[in-house]
Order: sequence, then C-alpha cells, then structure tokens
Amino acid sequence: MTDVAGELRMAHDLALMVPELTLLVASALALIAEMLRRPTWSLWLAGVGLLAGTVLTVPLVGTETTVFMGTYRVDALAAWSKLILFPAAALVLVLLRSEIRGKAREGTAYSLLAFTTLGSVVLAGVGDVMLVVLGVLLASLGSFALVAFEQDDRSTEAGMKYFVFGSVASALMAFGLSYWFAAAGSTLLSDLAALETMRVAGVAGLVGVVVGLGYKAALAPFHFWAPDAYDGAPVAIAAFLSVVPKVGALFALAQVVHGLPDELGWRAALAVLAVVSMTYGNLAALTQTSVVRLLAYSSVAQSGYFLLGVIALGRSELALDSLVVFAAAYAAMNLGAFAVVMQVGRELEDFTGLGRALGWLGAAMVVFLLSLVGIPPFAGFAGKLLLFGAAIDAEFAWLAVVGILNSVLALAVYLRIVVAMYQRGARTLRPLRPVLFVSGLALLLTVAIGLGAEAFLVRPG
Repeated sequence: MTDVAGELRMAHDLALMVPELTLLVASALALIAEMLRRPTWSLWLAGVGLLAGTVLTVPLVGTETTVFMGTYRVDALAAWSKLILFPAAALVLVLLRSEIRGKAREGTAYSLLAFTTLGSVVLAGVGDVMLVVLGVLLASLGSFALVAFEQDDRSTEAGMKYFVFGSVASALMAFGLSYWFAAAGSTLLSDLAALETMRVAGVAGLVGVVVGLGYKAALAPFHFWAPDAYDGAPVAIAAFLSVVPKVGALFALAQVVHGLPDELGWRAALAVLAVVSMTYGNLAALTQTSVVRLLAYSSVAQSGYFLLGVIALGRSELALDSLVVFAAAYAAMNLGAFAVVMQVGRELEDFTGLGRALGWLGAAMVVFLLSLVGIPPFAGFAGKLLLFGAAIDAEFAWLAVVGILNSVLALAVYLRIVVAMYQRGARTLRPLRPVLFVSGLALLLTVAIGLGAEAFLVRPG
C-alpha cells in the first residue's frame, strides 16, 4: 500500500508540473534538432513548447499547494510567472529569428532561450533553498552564451563580464544559504521561521540570497553586468534578459523572504535596495546616448519598483496583485520598446525623425515609454499604483513617495527619446514584419492591462 500511495503521489506531483515538463522536453528536442542542423525545427519546437506550457498553466491558476515534499510550490506566483514569461519568451523568439536567421548556431540560441525560460519559471516556484541554487544556475548558463552569441569583441567582453559576475554572485548565494541549512536544520523555505532565534545565520543567508537573486534581477548595486550585457547581445536577447530572468528572480525573492521572520530586518534591507535601484537607475539612464544602455539602466530602476510589492508581502492584500500586474505590464511595455529599437537602431540619434517617418511606430514607442514612467491609462500606471498602495499598506509610505519622485525623474529619461523621435530628420525605414507583430501585440497589451487591470488581479484564497 505504501508503494502504491507513493506512486500516486508522484503521479499527482508530476501532473501539477506538466507545463514545466512540457517546456523541458521541447527544449531538449530543440537542442537535438540543432545537432541535426535543423534550426527551423529548433525554432518551432521551442515556440510550441512555450505556447503549450502557457495553455497547460491556465487550469493551475488558483491552485495553492506544493509538490515533491514541499520543495516546489504550485501557487499564484508560480502560475502567473508561467502565464507571463512563457508568452514573453515566445515573442522574443519571433524577434530573435529575424535577427540571427542564417547564422551559425542559430538553433542553439532557440534551445538556450527555452532552457533559460525554464530556469526562470522554476525560480518563481521555489520552495527549497537547493532549488533556488538550481534555478539560478539554469537561468544563468544559457544567458551567458546568449549574450556572447555574436562572437565579436563587444559581445565576448559582455559575456565574460556577465559570466564572472554571475559565477561570483551564485557562489556567494550558495555559501549564504548554507547558513540557513545549518541553523534551521532543513532546506525547505517553509522551515525558515526557525531563524527567528538565530539572527546571525539568518542575516548571513539573507545577504547571500539578495546577492544571488539581486544579480539576476539587475538590482543595484549588483547590476554592473547589465549595461554591457544588453549592449553586447543581440537586441532580442537584451529584451529577453530585461524581462524573463528578471521577473523569475524577483518572484523567487518574494517566495524566499515571505517565510522569513521580520526580526531579520529583511523589509528594511529591501527598502534600501529599492531606493538605490530606482534612483541610481534613473540617474544613470539620463546620461546615456545608447538607447539599449538607457533601457538597461531603466530596467535597474524598474527592479526597484518591483521590490515595493515584495516588501509588502504578508502585510498588504495588494502585494501579490501588484507583483503580478506590474510583471505583466513590464513584460509588455519593455518588449515593445526593444522591438522598436530593433527596427530603428541602438543609438539615440537613430531615433531622430522616427515619429515623422513611421508615425504609428513612433506613437507605439511613446505609449511604451509613458507606460514605463507610469502615466495613465497605460499598464505601467496600473502596476505602479498597486505597488504604491501595497507599500503604504505595509507602513512604507515613505518608500512609495520615493517611488513617485523617481517616476517624475523617469519622465525626463524617456522624454529624451520622444523629443528625438519628433525632431526633423530624413528617415527611410522599411518596417520589419516581426517588429510589426511584436510591437503591435505589446501595444495592445499595454493599453488593455492599463484599462482593465482588475481582470488581471490575483485574488487570494
């Protein structure tokens, strides 16, 4: 009877992980297709795996449980991470195809992107510290190779910086997590309440987690790899890094700290990081002449906004809602902005006259940038409004004020692009079909999420 019960439990757990297993199989098959020199097969296998995983996740929305003895969580954050990141990665595939088609190792890029997406969604459902380490490794190894895909001096340097920084950060995280295991006697995140009486070990582990996940999320001061990596990678890969691994890492941070006792001071520590990330990211973006680097520093600032929702977990009913809505909004508006960059060029001067040459594309870029600022009625406004409300509920009203002030500063950042787009300049552009598709869909989602945010809220219980 024990064996039968164990087998039934195993079957039940595997059934709840069908989306992840589907993408795992598709990623492996995409890699095999590349070995057979069939990059188009790799593209389709990766794309079908991502879309199938999205569809298979829908029935799991509202499920609150764990699998494999509590090591992996099937909850709201895990489900919504798949519903956001799987389609986002599929859109990146569309952009990536047009950028690297016909190049050597084309199929490898598709399979690595799928594997990295898998690592990111695994991070969003972690229930065990060992799975945190595994998720970071799976989300990192593919990213290193994707950044260095072009194999020129710039991409090689970017990939090396990313690899070295990531290796050190991951090692520090693993070292810090060993303190939690020693103190709590368990690797399960649900057992971390025992750290309440062992603050030294608790703080040591917290530092390790913040370093390891902060690097993946490009939180300041762990962001130094991001501008060079975004600039050295293909534009589609920069878009991917700005959304998929970032959201996975921030959701993982939410899963980890949610079980920590307040006595460790983790809320105050994350509040400081939020202020540093928002302020430094926006100030650094103000000085950039490369739009890719500007968006890289913008992503640093956006990570700081995410932390408002993480800090509010356990104190505000808006916390979970704010993280999910802002993640969906961020994915739509950021992918849309990078799609326009692929069409126009990497430098700020390349945007001169865009609004006059391609009015509809210029208008779409304005919407994406205003949404990143948090201007109504777009998606970014809905997400930030919920984040600020959650911070106020959690008795961090001062942090919400800092966020609002940084949104004003961000307006100066993005207006630099808008002004350039509507200056006089001779432009002749032939629209790329993948850019039309991705930017159009991103525009639709940016407006729809902003106007109907209530439909995207996650209701607890």
